Amino acid sequence: MTINEVQQQLVEEFSVFTDWMDKYGYIIELGKEVPELESSKKTKQNLIQGCQSQVWLHAEYRDGLVFFQTDSDAILTKGLAFMLVKVFNGQKPDDIINNDPWFIEKLDLQQHLSPTRANGLTSMVKQIKLYAIAYKAKNESK
Repeated sequence: MTINEVQQQLVEEFSVFTDWMDKYGYIIELGKEVPELESSKKTKQNLIQGCQSQVWLHAEYRDGLVFFQTDSDAILTKGLAFMLVKVFNGQKPDDIINNDPWFIEKLDLQQHLSPTRANGLTSMVKQIKLYAIAYKAKNESK
């Protein structure tokens, strides 16, 4: 699936909820489904700066695609991180760089999160894009 197709799927999943408490509940449920990140990957290097909670983002480059794993000590944040990973996981670096997570605006996430969580979400997006830029540059120099 393309990045836009995954985003559209997320928007459709959330369309069944009319109340924001139900949406929060769904994000929490998504967070509960995320497997715990191996402790060896919970490093300072993988820790996202700018998040209220501790959030780790691990990236690997295989066969021309970037794969992400995430974890957090806060279940709501873990769900938000999972949504971003779901959108960008297994995609080409160029596709990650050239596609913004428009589902965030479509779902009004920024308006319904605390300022610190909204900043954390922005920091996660930046880190995902930085990984894509780094992997692209590394592979172009080969």
